[in-house]
Amino acid sequence: MTKVAKTHRVIEERRHRSYRLNRLLISATSSNTSATLRYRSRMRKPLHLCLALTLLLAPSLHAQTAETTPRYTIDAIRYATIPGFPLSALIPGADKSQKIDIAMIYWLVRGNGHTILVDSGFYRPQFFKTFTVRDFQTPNQTLAKLGLKPSDITDVILTHMHWDHADGMDLFPNARIWLQKDEYTYYTGPAWQSPRTHGGIDPDDVLALVKLNIAGRVGFVDGDDQLILPGIRAYTGGKHTFASQFITVPTASGTVVLASDNMYLYRNLDEHKPIAQTLDADSNLRAQDRMKALATNPRLIIPGHDPLEFERFPTIAPGIVEIR
Repeated sequence: MTKVAKTHRVIEERRHRSYRLNRLLISATSSNTSATLRYRSRMRKPLHLCLALTLLLAPSLHAQTAETTPRYTIDAIRYATIPGFPLSALIPGADKSQKIDIAMIYWLVRGNGHTILVDSGFYRPQFFKTFTVRDFQTPNQTLAKLGLKPSDITDVILTHMHWDHADGMDLFPNARIWLQKDEYTYYTGPAWQSPRTHGGIDPDDVLALVKLNIAGRVGFVDGDDQLILPGIRAYTGGKHTFASQFITVPTASGTVVLASDNMYLYRNLDEHKPIAQTLDADSNLRAQDRMKALATNPRLIIPGHDPLEFERFPTIAPGIVEIR
């Protein structure tokens, strides 16, 4: 074989080997691609199934969450009226000649196995000597309109220790009494070291509270943003008293803020004015701003003594409206 022929043969053999190598590579690539596609196809089905199940279960999960979220009803009960109260004693800078017939109120909260009063009113005789009181009704009378008795109350949440909110605490024989721990500590101790540091606190109420604590019926709320009962939280900062608190309650209409005396009237909120009787006006205004953030709607921020409360919500019995 000539040298030229040998060269051509070598070239042909190399070309043939190259061709076979390329075929093998193509075959392998094709096989891997098919396997990859089959794997992706198999994986895609479970993913689609998971997505479908998620979409199907989402409404059910949402419904379960809604069912487990505590919901309460709230009734505002007007148990008395104090006529001719100076408006300037409620809103700083108000016309001193202006008077208002203030509503005396506590709030009935029901749900989740609890029948709760937020504040308890007053009943002791000394207060009727100090103030002109109209249309007074005892808890026996007010609760009877709703088919209840004082013994049905499971909890009393005191927003603060002033006589018109705390005096009735011992009228509910089966209730646990809730208040801020600092409020209890201060008004059963240091407040009485000076005549200027216990205004509005009655000695009989302090003694009643101590006796209830001795009986194991007082629950202490230890500070700000504390859960008292399922869904019901307490917040401080209003500074109406040493450690006054306001309460949030979840309802079908949204979160309601029971401000009590941390906001006397709707005007305090509307005009962004602190209550006239506060230990810290700036803190009180910050508390009002916080109430706006906590409430689902500003109309669900409920003041402590405003008669307009009984015009803004539906009446369910004489002197009783449902907050909704």
